[in-house]
Amino acid sequence: MEVDNCVRDRFTYNILINGVCKAGVVDEALRLVKQMEGLGYSPNVFTYTILIDGYFNGKIIDEPFKLLDRMKAKNVKPNDATYRSLVNGVFRSVSPCEAFDLLIKWVDKEKNLPKVVYDSLVYCLCNNSLPEQTSAFFRIADKKGYVPDSSISNIAITCLIKGVDLEETCRVFESFIENGVKVDLSTCLIFVEALYKSRREEKGNKYLYWIIHEGLLTDVFSYNMVIDCFCKAKMMERALEILGVMSKRGFPPNLVTFNTLIAGYCKARDVNKARELLLMLFNHGFRPDVFTFSSIIDVLCQLNRISEAFDCFLEMVEWGIKPNAITYNTLIRSLCICGDISKAMKLLRNMKVDRIQPDVYTFNALIKNYCKANKIDKAQRLLMSMLNLNLRPDNFTYTAFVSALCESGRFSEAKDLFASMEANGCKPDAYSCNSFIDALVKTGRFEEAQDLWLKYKEKGMDLRTIPVKYSALVG
Repeated sequence: MEVDNCVRDRFTYNILINGVCKAGVVDEALRLVKQMEGLGYSPNVFTYTILIDGYFNGKIIDEPFKLLDRMKAKNVKPNDATYRSLVNGVFRSVSPCEAFDLLIKWVDKEKNLPKVVYDSLVYCLCNNSLPEQTSAFFRIADKKGYVPDSSISNIAITCLIKGVDLEETCRVFESFIENGVKVDLSTCLIFVEALYKSRREEKGNKYLYWIIHEGLLTDVFSYNMVIDCFCKAKMMERALEILGVMSKRGFPPNLVTFNTLIAGYCKARDVNKARELLLMLFNHGFRPDVFTFSSIIDVLCQLNRISEAFDCFLEMVEWGIKPNAITYNTLIRSLCICGDISKAMKLLRNMKVDRIQPDVYTFNALIKNYCKANKIDKAQRLLMSMLNLNLRPDNFTYTAFVSALCESGRFSEAKDLFASMEANGCKPDAYSCNSFIDALVKTGRFEEAQDLWLKYKEKGMDLRTIPVKYSALVG
């Protein structure tokens, strides 16, 4: 470098150190640091942060903590990136539970750690779906005076709802409220919904009243979110009450309001109430859209009222509303269940006329129907059409073919197809493995069923037990 009149400085060395640290070659990085120091350049915060990352890239866990102590001793103040590298690095290097145990001990004994450490730890815990550890962390962090910001509190509450007792989530939520943490309305309502679903109506009401008291319901969109919360909790009377409340408070409903209520009643399979809401929608001067009709078509199909579903579909077209892929898929799936494959195929052709591209779900319904009817050649033609549209078959597609091939005695083809799944970017899951094993057992190929069961059980897959009379095969 000196030949070109380029003088090596700290910046140059940091670039070189970063390069070898990314490769996890820490010994070479340390040699470069010594060389840099020999030229009179002391490591700065960036050097140390790069080294911490390098240690973790090399799966060396203890040294980064010692390095952090050394940089403090040399009056080099760690920055946010340093602490983030430390926390994220531990989670990168060991299992999430081990990372939590290691870091919580460190946090517990350290004094005056910056907020970024706590934020990073919460983020990593939630990102790794560790609600119990997140709850335990907040018990320690509360004593340390940690108060998360809005974004971290939202992540934490969402994680806690999914995995710990809701009473514990209530405790954490209330600690946030006491400390003045601003939790987003959407997160609050997810929490309230979870309480209602678990039949903790009193608690749900308590936090809903807090939402109202805090003035979080400020427009029609926020009221729509509350209606959606009640719909998801299957509390339709309460959802309908909100419609009246919002109107009285000067927030007239919009189309989304009615669509949310109609979808809620449809999911509750109350077609009559959904139709009442449709009339109310008209009376408020709104024009139904594709979501309005799709909800009603879906529930009619679920109730096996296919004729009415098609009447609704035709009404939708008369209104000049273009159906979408979801609308078509609902009808195609229902027709396939009823065994009317010819009408289902006609709808597929209509999709092409309407320039609506079918998706994997469209083809899966049709392929499954043909496979069940042992019309494998027709199913294969559909598969070719699917591939021509650059749609990738999924586990359901492959499973339909594998099961049909087994039932037709085409075991060699079934095995080849199953083996090709992973090569084609579709990793077999419990559903596809269980289905293939069942097909093998039903057709008397017990040893092959045993081999497949053992292979995927060893990979940690949750497979059904092979029937008792064949259990000796899997020992």
